[in-house]
Amino acid sequence: MKVWPQDCISRAEDKCCGPQAIADARSVAHSLGIPHYVVDEADQFERVVIDYFSSEYQAGRTPNPCVMCNEKLKFGSLWEKARALDCDYIATGHYAIIEHHADRAVLRKGADPRKDQSYFLFSLRQPQLRHALTPLGAMAKPEIREIARSLGLKVADKVDSQEICFVPGNDYKAFLRGHLGEDEFHRGGIYDLSGNFLAAHEGIEMFTIGQRKGLPGGSPKPLYVVDIDAATNRVVVGDAADLLVEEFEIDRVNWSSREASDEPLAVTVKIRYSHPGAAATLLPIDRERALVRLEEPQKAITPGQAAVCYDGDVVLAGGWICRHAAVAAA
Repeated sequence: MKVWPQDCISRAEDKCCGPQAIADARSVAHSLGIPHYVVDEADQFERVVIDYFSSEYQAGRTPNPCVMCNEKLKFGSLWEKARALDCDYIATGHYAIIEHHADRAVLRKGADPRKDQSYFLFSLRQPQLRHALTPLGAMAKPEIREIARSLGLKVADKVDSQEICFVPGNDYKAFLRGHLGEDEFHRGGIYDLSGNFLAAHEGIEMFTIGQRKGLPGGSPKPLYVVDIDAATNRVVVGDAADLLVEEFEIDRVNWSSREASDEPLAVTVKIRYSHPGAAATLLPIDRERALVRLEEPQKAITPGQAAVCYDGDVVLAGGWICRHAAVAAA
């Protein structure tokens, strides 16, 4: 799948779906004797992923472009192209397990906890899961590399990608300056929780919940971003204790591996990909929204990020964090 327009090829060389990745896939396909096709999704990627990424920061939220790319492109438009080629399934290299049962597909964590990517697949609907295969999910990365070596594939020792694929050097602020232009930034003020003005800022796009860098000094305690108000362009700061949240709301809830529930469910919730998970109760509000009540307050709950709920290693449901319902008492 080609997602990079021609004017971005130079910075896409070693990225996911960049020219080198396409060349590597072509080489592997040739070695295995299977046809290789390239689907050009550059225009879709610009609209569905990059524009979404930028607009979320403009709205004071912190986006998760990998989830959007998986749902809309890799398991969306790419699957439609595969169907046109009379394919029954689409197989990807995600480190997650998809089990196919008679009545439902079940999404589970990958066997290698260091590589598990089930978090990024939470928004896949049942029709997508039923036609998806993730053969690497039950394996560890060293095992996969050894298989590649035994087949003589030159990608056996290829370095893992760790960055957002379209953000050079993982510097999202520089990317936004180039993509949006600074005239599109929403400038405003930095305030404390009592409403006192502390300093001006150059755009809410430059901030995310929990951020410490770039805030005014002079406070006896380190300051952190605890809220971003896109309606007033205010960035609100507090100390570390002010980052703790006891419950929050999610919207656009997707029930990944089970039927939707109207009853409270005990879950383990991940509030970001790197989060180890925390015990919580999932309380459905309606078909699209739910409240997540944490057993122990968690730090830096960030609107725009995904909250994914597990029962053991099974992905039950997930949604997009939209607001804090309560901040923990100091």
